[in-house]
Amino acid sequence: MTPQHQQTLAQADESPQVSNRDLARAAWASSLGSALEYYDFALYSLASALVFSPLFFPGSNPATGLILSFGTYFLGFAVRPLGGIIFGRLGDRLGRKFVLLTTILLMGGASTLIGVLPTYNGSPGDWYSGGVGILAPVLLIVLRLLQGLGAGAEMAGASILMTEYAPVRRRGFIASLPFLGVQMGTVTAALVYFLLLNTNQAVKITDTWLWRVPFLASVVILVVAIYIRLRLKESPTFAKLEPHEQVTDKPLRNLLKRSGKSVLLGIGLRMAENGGSSIYQALAVAFVSSAAIGIKGPIGALSLVFAAAVGAAVVPLAGWLTDRYGRVRTYRAFAIFQLLAAFPIWYALSFGDTLLTIVVVSIGLGVGTWGMFGSQSALMCELFGSRQRYLGVSVAREGSAVIAGGIAPMIGAWLMSFAVTAEGGSAVPHAGSGAWLPIAGYLSLLTVITIIATFFTPETGGRNLEDPRDALHSEIAAPAAR
Repeated sequence: MTPQHQQTLAQADESPQVSNRDLARAAWASSLGSALEYYDFALYSLASALVFSPLFFPGSNPATGLILSFGTYFLGFAVRPLGGIIFGRLGDRLGRKFVLLTTILLMGGASTLIGVLPTYNGSPGDWYSGGVGILAPVLLIVLRLLQGLGAGAEMAGASILMTEYAPVRRRGFIASLPFLGVQMGTVTAALVYFLLLNTNQAVKITDTWLWRVPFLASVVILVVAIYIRLRLKESPTFAKLEPHEQVTDKPLRNLLKRSGKSVLLGIGLRMAENGGSSIYQALAVAFVSSAAIGIKGPIGALSLVFAAAVGAAVVPLAGWLTDRYGRVRTYRAFAIFQLLAAFPIWYALSFGDTLLTIVVVSIGLGVGTWGMFGSQSALMCELFGSRQRYLGVSVAREGSAVIAGGIAPMIGAWLMSFAVTAEGGSAVPHAGSGAWLPIAGYLSLLTVITIIATFFTPETGGRNLEDPRDALHSEIAAPAAR
C-alpha cells in the first residue's frame, strides 16, 4: 500500500453508522440476487452447450445448432446495456432497493418461464404436444431478453449497495461478499445438471421433461430474495443524496460527457474477467464435450462445481487483498495470472483427460477470473461519483458484457466448428486437437486489454463515496500502483 493510499484512508470519512444486523441483511439480499443471476447465467450456459440445440434448433447440423444456441445466449448480453441504462437511471433517482426488487423479479420470472416453454418439435412436458415450430426459439429469445434486461443492473446494484454500506477500511472485503452469490448460483446450476445427466445415461435429457427442472427451481431463490429485499433499508449514501437534490437530470448524456473516461476504464477492466468467465463457463464445457475432444458424461458441469468451490475462497481473499495492498495492484496481479495461464490451460483441455480438465478449469476460472471478480466490486463503485454511480457502474459493466462476455462463446463455437475434422462428426482426442490455440489467443487478447487498463486506473481505496466527482477528477485519488 502506497503512503498516499494510507493518507487517503486516514482522511476518508468513516463509514455511515450501520448496524451489524442491517449490514448482514444487505449482504444476504445482495448475495441471493447475485446467486439467482449467476444461477441463471450458469444454467443458460450449460443448457446452451448441452440442451437447447436439439430442442429449439433441431433442423441444424450440430455445429450450426450450437452456434445458434450460443446466439440466444449472446442476445441476453446484448440487451444488458439497455437494462443497465434504464435501471441505472432509476437506481440513481429512486434508490438502490427499488431497482434491486425490480431486477430480481425480471430475472427470476424469465428463468422460471423457460422451464415451461414448448419446444420446436415437441418434447415431454410441452403444453402443446406437437411442438410449436419457429415460435419455440422466438419465445426462448424473448425470455432471454427479459433475463438480460434484469441482469443489466442487478450485479451493479448489489455491489453498490454493499460498497455504500461497508466500513471504509474493510470496504474491499465486504463489497466482495455479494459476489459469493456467484459461486452459490454456479454450484447450484452445475450440480443440478450433473445430477440430471447422471440420472439415466441410457436416455438423453432432451428426451425427458427433466431439462425443465433447473429453470423451474429458480422460483425458490426468487421468493427468498424478494422476502429479504423487501425488509432492506436504503443505502446510507443514497439516503444522503436525496435531501441535497444531487440526482442529476439527463443522466446518460451527463454520464458520457463527465464520466466517459471512467466508463471506458470500467469496460477495459472487465474485458478479461467477463470474457474469461464466459469462455470458461460456456465454451470450455462445449469444447471438452465436442467430438474433437470426446469427454463423455457431465464433466463440464462437474468442473464448474470444483471451480466455484475454489472461487468461493478466492473471492473474499481478493477483496481483503484490495484493502491491504490496493485495488489496482491486486486486480492487475490476477489479470497477469490469467494471461500466463491461458495457453497452458487450453492446451491441457485439448488432451481430453477428465481429471486434468477439472483441475485446469478450477485454476483458470476459480483463481484467475474470479480473483479479478472479487477485486472488482469496490473498485468499480469507487471509480464513479455519488450522483451517477449506479448508472456509471451499470453502463461500464454491461458494455463489457456485450463486447467480451456475450460474444465470446459464439466466436468460440465458430472456431470450434473447424475442430471436428473426422468424418461422421467424431475425432480421436489428441494433444493440440481442435480449436484450443485460437481460443487461448482470444482469451489472452482480452486479458492484455485489461492489464493495459489498470495502468490508467487511479487507486480508489478509501474514497469518500459522497464525493460527486469521479476518481479520475478527485484530488484524493491516489495514482495507480505501478
